[in-house]
Amino acid sequence: MGRAFEYRKARKMKRWGNMARTFTKIGKEISSCVKESGPDPDSNPRLRVLIQNAKAANMPKENVERAIKKAVSKDYVDFKEMVYEGYGPFGIAILVETQTDNTTRTVASVRSAFNRYGGSLGTTGSLSFMFERKAVFKIKPKEDLDPDELELELIDYGVDELETEDEDIVIYGEPESFARIQKYLEENEFEIVSAEFERFPNETKELTPEQEATINKLIERLEEDEDVSNVYHNMKESLSEEDA
Repeated sequence: MGRAFEYRKARKMKRWGNMARTFTKIGKEISSCVKESGPDPDSNPRLRVLIQNAKAANMPKENVERAIKKAVSKDYVDFKEMVYEGYGPFGIAILVETQTDNTTRTVASVRSAFNRYGGSLGTTGSLSFMFERKAVFKIKPKEDLDPDELELELIDYGVDELETEDEDIVIYGEPESFARIQKYLEENEFEIVSAEFERFPNETKELTPEQEATINKLIERLEEDEDVSNVYHNMKESLSEEDA
């Protein structure tokens, strides 16, 4: 299995389950998408996949409708996407993706979390080279589908890795190929379970269980912030028997 797949699986198993935070993140993404490209899913392909993401996360339909209505309201204040980079303790690189309507509040909160656990917030671009950004699609396989043949077919669309996850197929591609990959999957009538952008460390750093626990406390503190949408790091995460 590929490096990206193993890292993603560990993160999902560790972070799975904070439903309220997930709903907040998707709601902001839907509102920003509607504000930028309109409320009609038929003419807004990005909105189509965000609605699928909401469905995959078991987000209530009324929450989705509320996010769409919010975006078309004249009182709507758009969210700005900001990425903060810093080092946690033990030299672990951490990238924090946020969606905020108040960058002063957000950066103060993020800096406070780093400081509390012995880390430090860096400058923009100081750590991003240590991570690779990917477009990640999860789809339902068709009957009699050969994953190897699908992977070969999708290479021309910017896909560089394909893995099986439970009963689904996970596709990894270049960020700039997101629209092309989505178009291919829709035109070939694949059911898209979810589609998003994720970051993967080029290398991971192994820590002791005690050190890992400290980093996890910092990550959890960052993820508690409603402005934070994703936290990425280069710590090698171990799966406990309970998680496996």
